[in-house]
Amino acid sequence: MALRSRELAWEGCLNVRDLGGLPTQDGAETRYRRVVRADSVRQLSEAGWKAVADYGVRTVVDLRGDYELRDDPPAELPLDVVHVPFMEANQEEWNAIVNEIEAAATAAPDEAGATRDVYLIFLEHFRHNAAAGIRAVARAPEGGVVVHCVGGKDRTGLLCAFLLHLANVGIEEIAADYALSEERLQPRFELWLAEAETVAERERLRRISRTPAEAMVGVFDELDRRYGGATEFLRDAGLGDDDLELAATRLRN
Repeated sequence: MALRSRELAWEGCLNVRDLGGLPTQDGAETRYRRVVRADSVRQLSEAGWKAVADYGVRTVVDLRGDYELRDDPPAELPLDVVHVPFMEANQEEWNAIVNEIEAAATAAPDEAGATRDVYLIFLEHFRHNAAAGIRAVARAPEGGVVVHCVGGKDRTGLLCAFLLHLANVGIEEIAADYALSEERLQPRFELWLAEAETVAERERLRRISRTPAEAMVGVFDELDRRYGGATEFLRDAGLGDDDLELAATRLRN
């Protein structure tokens, strides 16, 4: 099945697709209208919001931090919103994490390696936040769930990768879905690149715009090495069997 058939046209957003329609390793397929990944839903037009409601979405799981929410224009969301920040740290902690990220990105042999290593830093520092995001999706009431951050590629990409893994989708399919974000967000990145004031800033933007499939494969390989698998990582982060099962069946039943 072509991945493009999962894409949704919600006016105002660029990077929206259903996690349904992906083959599982036991011969089944993930269900449509259960979980949708997106860039920030606050970009939606009135027509975009109507499309969300018409699609059966009832819950929004928002992975952005408080500092990003303060930048939102006033809006009344016609849905239940669960705010589950993926990255929370005080300024001192965040400065240390940024230094760690910059060092890892500089030391990596290529862009895929840099993205992999940055994601692993996120996951080690914010494992409990990742678990909270999975729990929010798992425990959402009946109806569709939208998971989003700002671009819908990094925080959303990691959370959706875990959801697909729990639904027994193979890593190659997970990585292929993740990789689509680079193309979908290209118009926004081109604007950012045009506005960049220095060569260093343009290079940084080029790096963070990439979503190479090999990066997500590398993340899962490393979680296998460190924890015995992505599921065991989530257990270590605080998810119990009930939440893991609910998350898996969200996309399966």
